[in-house]
Amino acid sequence: MDLDGLPQLMVTIGQVRSVDGVLGSIVTGLAQDRSVVLARIWLAGPGDLCDSCQFRADCPDQSRCLHLAASAGNARADRADYTRLTGTFCRIPIGYRKVGLVAKDRVGRLVMRPDTEWAEPGWVEREQVEAFAGQPLIFEGDLLGVLGLFDRKRLDQEHLRWLRIFADHAAGTIATARAFEELETLRRRLEGENEYLQDEVRAAAGKHGLLGDSPAMSHLIRQIELVAPTDAPVLILGESGTGKELVGQAIHDRSRRHSRSLIKVNCNAIPGELFESEFFGHVKGAFTGAAKDRLGRFQLADGGSLFLDEIGEVPIHLQAKLLRAVQDGSIERVGDERARRVDTRVIAATNRNLAREVEAGRFRLDLFYRLSVFPIHVPPLRDRRDDIALLARHFVQLATKRLGRPRLRLRPDQVAELRAYDWPGNVRELQNVVERAVILADARGLHLELGAGAIPGAARSRAVSDGILTRPELKRLERESISLALERTDGKLFGSGGAAELLGMKPTTLASRLRALKLTRRRPP
Repeated sequence: MDLDGLPQLMVTIGQVRSVDGVLGSIVTGLAQDRSVVLARIWLAGPGDLCDSCQFRADCPDQSRCLHLAASAGNARADRADYTRLTGTFCRIPIGYRKVGLVAKDRVGRLVMRPDTEWAEPGWVEREQVEAFAGQPLIFEGDLLGVLGLFDRKRLDQEHLRWLRIFADHAAGTIATARAFEELETLRRRLEGENEYLQDEVRAAAGKHGLLGDSPAMSHLIRQIELVAPTDAPVLILGESGTGKELVGQAIHDRSRRHSRSLIKVNCNAIPGELFESEFFGHVKGAFTGAAKDRLGRFQLADGGSLFLDEIGEVPIHLQAKLLRAVQDGSIERVGDERARRVDTRVIAATNRNLAREVEAGRFRLDLFYRLSVFPIHVPPLRDRRDDIALLARHFVQLATKRLGRPRLRLRPDQVAELRAYDWPGNVRELQNVVERAVILADARGLHLELGAGAIPGAARSRAVSDGILTRPELKRLERESISLALERTDGKLFGSGGAAELLGMKPTTLASRLRALKLTRRRPP
């Protein structure tokens, strides 16, 4: 070991700001001396390879061990690759052999040949190793790891003393680099959150909270209040337009994570090849176009919640990685070999029947069970008709304020018309109908146009020829189908052999459709 080169090496590593850069500079700098056979750094870490580690039987504490993090040297006999981080000694139990004892006792050790306890005898002979020196890497009382040096020259206590000085400087540099990396991660995360939140603010104009006092809505709110204080995953089920995203927001706002962000991802809007990068992030150069490191949504939501809308759209080949993130809080960025831990609560939503997706082999059963620890069903608007008037008036107020229109009111007959309509598009359709009515309003008041989204003119002809039906045509077919079912069952609605069973719908839903379509039935004898 060249003592004269240590001061310059200390200056060099002090200018590096990444942990990997610091570790690499230390071992390559020491290996500049051709008498150094091998310079290595092991860092203290979790016992992650215990099942396959050959030292498991000798490990007193399998929760923690030394991880080989950097290696360099000068091979003579077998031209071995001394930069690799795998092999027999990639993990060393704390307290086992010389390197492990350095970590346990936190005291430097100097071992001279012929004592071969600290290395394989055959390797010592081939490389003509004469000495081993090891020093613990300690910063502010915490053990960071061990610096080990195998040399072809005989070393003495002066070498060990200088290695102690160098190890103390190296430990401080490693800790500083870790702090810089954490700050950089936080900076990128804050930038990402800021950009995301700005998009949310722009998109959130006119958004409202959960409204309604119907029995169905009261039950939904009770479920939210029960699960919100926990960290359990939640699966929100419901038709399109029922307000599943608002339910997810309500769960987050009532949780202990409310001070952090609720990051929202529409799985249906992400191209298949970008799913992994979007969820877990990527490192620079991981693929074409990856010009810089990017944090994924799981890291952005660390400490907060992640809302995964349309969870059924996640490709089957990525669901195992998603399961690991949900279950263990462990993620790997694309192009990165190191797993990272996140504390993210997952709230998923879908309008699909995930049980059928599992049966069809398009969704993993284990992921389904993990996500549906606490399923919440958001009722469609037709099942909470008592809330329609309240919602409609709220939307009128929002629309008039946003569009700068004078104060407008719904007439009682218009409220009755809204309540009678079936709302296939649920709350979203109601909001659109009301906003359209505010735009069309004149001196006589609001003008409602239910089902106004039908395709007009020539486009309608093309749509019908393609097998797409307009809303009036669908309504006509529904009327004919229900009338035929009533005729075949002699007007019997409920029970075995009734029209509801024949049509495959709930009796209450059939009764509601009869009122909406103004159909009458012949009473069974």
